[in-house]
Amino acid sequence: MSTKQPNILLIMTDQMAPQALPIYGHPQVKTPNLEQLATDGVVFENAYCNFPLCVPSRMSMLTGRHAHSIANWDNATDLPASTPTMAHYLRNAGYSATLAGKMHFIGPDQLHGFGERVSTDIYPSNFAWTPDWIKGERYRPTGINMRAVVDAGSCVRSLQIDYDDEVEHATVQKIFDLARFAEEPFFLTTSFSHPHSPFVTTQKYWDLYQHDEIVMPSVQAIPFEELDEMSRWLHYAHAADKHTVTDEHVRNARHAYYGMCTYIDDKVGRILEVMSETGLLDDTVVIFTADHGEMLGERGMWYKQCFFEWSTRVPLIVRFPSAFSPGRVSNLVSLVDLLPTFVDLANDGNSPEPVTSLDGNSLIGLLSCSAHRWDDTVISEYTGEGVTAPCRMIRSGKYKCIYTHGHPSLLFDLETDPLEREDLSKKPEYADVRDTLIADLLSSWDPDFIAGLCVQSQKDRLFIQKATGGEPNWAFRFRFDDSNRFVRNASAVGTKIKARYPFVEPTPFDR
Repeated sequence: MSTKQPNILLIMTDQMAPQALPIYGHPQVKTPNLEQLATDGVVFENAYCNFPLCVPSRMSMLTGRHAHSIANWDNATDLPASTPTMAHYLRNAGYSATLAGKMHFIGPDQLHGFGERVSTDIYPSNFAWTPDWIKGERYRPTGINMRAVVDAGSCVRSLQIDYDDEVEHATVQKIFDLARFAEEPFFLTTSFSHPHSPFVTTQKYWDLYQHDEIVMPSVQAIPFEELDEMSRWLHYAHAADKHTVTDEHVRNARHAYYGMCTYIDDKVGRILEVMSETGLLDDTVVIFTADHGEMLGERGMWYKQCFFEWSTRVPLIVRFPSAFSPGRVSNLVSLVDLLPTFVDLANDGNSPEPVTSLDGNSLIGLLSCSAHRWDDTVISEYTGEGVTAPCRMIRSGKYKCIYTHGHPSLLFDLETDPLEREDLSKKPEYADVRDTLIADLLSSWDPDFIAGLCVQSQKDRLFIQKATGGEPNWAFRFRFDDSNRFVRNASAVGTKIKARYPFVEPTPFDR
C-alpha cells in the first residue's frame, strides 16, 4: 500500500440481500454499476451482518463490536456518545468525516464522530420503536406487517424515493466540494433507504422486468407447525396470520424489489461517475455493503430479524485497484471487520492499538492475498422486536448453528445444504458439532444475563417515552449555513472562481 492516506467512500444500502444481485448469481436483477464495481474490486462471497436489524447492525459496524457489548438491543436503543466509532478513529488519523443519509442514530448524539451530516435521517430518533417482551411477540412498535407484501407494486412516488433522491443529491454536492476545497483525506458515508420495504418502485424500474418471469422463492413456505420457535415468533410479529399471501403477492413484491435494486444501482453509478469526473476515484477506497438482507418470501418469510442466509448475509465489495487486485474471497467475514480495516487503511497497516477491545479483524490480509491466519467464524445476534428471548447465530466453516434461548437449536451444513432445508441438530452423528458450536456461541454471551438487561432497558425506555410523549425528539435537523454558500459573504468573482472545478487559474489582467 501507498504511504499516502487514501480517501474512504462507504456506500450503504438497507435490506439488500446479496442473493438478489447478479454478482452473487441472480439471473435477472439488473445492476450494471455494481457489476462494474465488482469487476474492479474484491467481492466477499460470505459476508454477514452482526445483527439482522437496522440500528444494532449499524452500531456494531460503526464500533467494530458486537451489539451486546455496546448494550445495543433493538431499533430504539441509543449509543452512548462516549463510544468510539470508525468516524472517531479516522478523524484521529487526520480524516474529515461526513455522513449523508440513513444511519438510524437514536438519542441526542446525532453525529457519533462524524464531523458533519449533509442530510437528515428517515426514521425515529427517540424511543418510539422500543419493543416490550412482556407484551410478547405480537407487540409491534414499528407497525411491521404483511401489507408491504400484499400491497406491493408500482408507484409514481414514495417516501423512500423522496429520501434517497435527496441523499444522492447531497452526496454528489459533497463530492464536488471535497474535490474543490478538501485539504485532508476524507471519509464519506452515504447510506440509502432502498431496497427496504415497502415493496414499491416507479414504472421506469418496474418495466425493466417481465412480470411473469420473476424468479420465485427457492424454498416454499414451511407449515406453521414445522417452524422453529424463532420463526413462529416472527410469524406473529409480522402479522402473517392476518393476511393470506398469494403467489401473485410474492411475485409483485419480488418484482418491485428487483426494481428497487436497479434504482440503487443507478445511484451508485451516479456517485462513482462524479468521483471519476472529479479525479477522486483512483485515490479512494470504495466499499459497498448493506446493514442486513431481506428474506423476500424464502421459507414463506419476509423482512429480516432471523438468521437464515437471506436475512443475515450482506453484499460486500471493496474497490481500490492500486492496492488490491480484483477477485473474490470466500472466507467468512462480517461488518465488525470494517472498522479495523479502515484504521489499517488510514495508517498504512501500522494501526495503533484500539482504545476499546474490538470484535472485528482487519480485512487487509484477505484483500491483498497475503499469507495470514483467518478465523472463519462469524457471530450474529438478535434481541429486538418480534422475539421474547435472546437469540444468537454462529457460523464456523461450513456449519451454522442458530440458538434460541430456552428452545431447541438448529444446525445446518451450508456446504451441502445452502438453502437450509435440513436441520441436523437432532442427528446423533452431528451432536459433537452442535455442542461445540453452542459452547463457542455461549462462551462470551450469557443469555439469562442478556435477557435481564434487555427487559430492564425496555422498561426504562418505554417509561421515558410515555412520560415525555416522545419529546424532545432528537431528530437531526439539517440546515445549510447559508452565510457561506453561494455568494453571501465574500467576493462574487473570487467565490465563483474557487467553486469552478477543475480549478482554472484566472487569466491575468492585461493592464
